[in-house]
Amino acid sequence: AGRPADEEVSSDSETESPLLGRRRREAAAAEEEVDETPQEKKLRLAKQYLEELRQLEEERAEEEEELEPADLIGDRLKEDVLEQKGRLQRLVAKDVRPPDPARIRVLRGHQLPVTCLVISPDDKFIFSASKDGSLIKCKWEVDSGKRLCVVPGGKKGTEERHMGHASHVLCMAISSDGKYLATGDRNKLIMIWDAATCKRLHIFTGHRDAVSGLSFRKGTHQLYSASHDRCVKVWDVAENAYVETLYGHQDVITGLDCLSRECCVTAGGRDGTVRLWKIPEESQLVFSGHQGSIDCIQLINEEHMVSGADDGSLALWGLTKKKPLALARQAHGEQDAQGLQQPYWISAVAALRSSDLLATGSHSGSLKLWKCGEGFRKLEHLLDIPLVGFVNSLKFSAAGDFLVAGIGQEHRLGRWWRIKEAKNSICIIPLKQNTTASSPESSGSS
Repeated sequence: AGRPADEEVSSDSETESPLLGRRRREAAAAEEEVDETPQEKKLRLAKQYLEELRQLEEERAEEEEELEPADLIGDRLKEDVLEQKGRLQRLVAKDVRPPDPARIRVLRGHQLPVTCLVISPDDKFIFSASKDGSLIKCKWEVDSGKRLCVVPGGKKGTEERHMGHASHVLCMAISSDGKYLATGDRNKLIMIWDAATCKRLHIFTGHRDAVSGLSFRKGTHQLYSASHDRCVKVWDVAENAYVETLYGHQDVITGLDCLSRECCVTAGGRDGTVRLWKIPEESQLVFSGHQGSIDCIQLINEEHMVSGADDGSLALWGLTKKKPLALARQAHGEQDAQGLQQPYWISAVAALRSSDLLATGSHSGSLKLWKCGEGFRKLEHLLDIPLVGFVNSLKFSAAGDFLVAGIGQEHRLGRWWRIKEAKNSICIIPLKQNTTASSPESSGSS
């Protein structure tokens, strides 16, 4: 991409406008398409998209021999439109049943608490990272969680000589094509990896504090990062380039997520706000409703999101309302801490994309599954799954047939409590459903 592999790319190195890289690429593209009108460009891109869909669905049809490609393309286009409008909702929560404890797999390998994990887009691999700085790639199999790659953590100050992280890894993300893996650590570094080989490709620098949130924009190699330095940065991983920085939060940013639109959402810790960042406009929308530090956030679809806080509350949001559409207080109950009754912190949330199924984690001794009510205006508790330790990360598989939890003896951001009987591990929880898939249904977005 014009730079040697593994070169450090710093957001501080921009002496001109931070948008320079993006504008230069846009100018180059404009020169190439100087004779093309906006209408012609739209038509060309639409034809290109339809051709890609046709090829993809023909390949699937050859494998499955069930549906004609034309039918598959039509169904896919309908789903894409609904998904973009935030109205695609797979109603799967009603089919979830408590998992058989004997089928829950526990994968060990990290020496210290697991802090973050991701699942590859094809649901075949799990990547996890830890306070020990290590990165592990596992292959998910029905009978075994085979370790395919381990990048050990190093000592502080050895980043130049050592391939992996030399401090706590706090967050990670994988691109929607499964090509790139990004990891962020307490030592302000973002590392970009080849997901297939676990080879480090680049190091991005520029954040002035711990990197606490990472997410790839769906369908692209654009990476958003968030940090305890209170800012959001935008990177182009394929070009190995920094794009821009956005400011707004008044406290550390603890989590970040995005989907296919050119925007992202963040949780602002003790500033008590959730924010939607509109990247092209360089503007933001501010949401408030939690009483404590907002520690985790995830988008459900393009119009709704879920967040959790250390006051024990779980909030369901619509991006057109500044207050939560639904709020579950003390979602994991209360604990007796030094003689005082305090709610269990919500330390992780997960949403099965474009569905009505959510999961939350704490250190209360169980995972909880939730159903989003009609119009996303109600949170209904479905069931508890016993699990000892701090649930520091949660992810649903794309198909929704299993849930993965990253467990630690300590919270991912600190050492306020320690649960000695917990195992620093990855737990793979099968979600037994009556039907393998539910037909998509429209639900009006708020």
